[in-house]
Amino acid sequence: MISRDRDPEGRPRSGRPRDALGRPLPRGAQGVERVPDDYAPSAREALSEAYRLLGEERPFHAHEVLEGRWKNSPERERELWQGLAQICVGLTHLQRGNRRGASALFARGADRISSYGTPYEEIARTARELGAMDDPEPGAAIARIRDLLR
Repeated sequence: MISRDRDPEGRPRSGRPRDALGRPLPRGAQGVERVPDDYAPSAREALSEAYRLLGEERPFHAHEVLEGRWKNSPERERELWQGLAQICVGLTHLQRGNRRGASALFARGADRISSYGTPYEEIARTARELGAMDDPEPGAAIARIRDLLR
């Protein structure tokens, strides 16, 4: 059985470094800086940081920021933050060439955020459009979602 990294409370945590697209690297390899597991941004901080990271074409890292907000947000907001994080993972899958995974995550994320009103309805619509496209260009897809996070 494979042993997983765990935090002091026993929750799974990955101690492995990651590449710029969020893929795990071998232990001891040089990876890119990651968002700390205990990162707990405010809503404004999460949106601002996700916007910045998407501008750098780093949707995996934007997902980690949004996940930090999701895990520390009030119950009534959790679907919103989880959905936004899933859309960013969809963008990550586009960068990795996994079209099918991207489409599935765009749909799941859009379903979660569509009830939160404007501008999230527009983000959901755009995510669904990206999921239905044959071969969206990753950089353009990232820019479209980023522009809606303003």
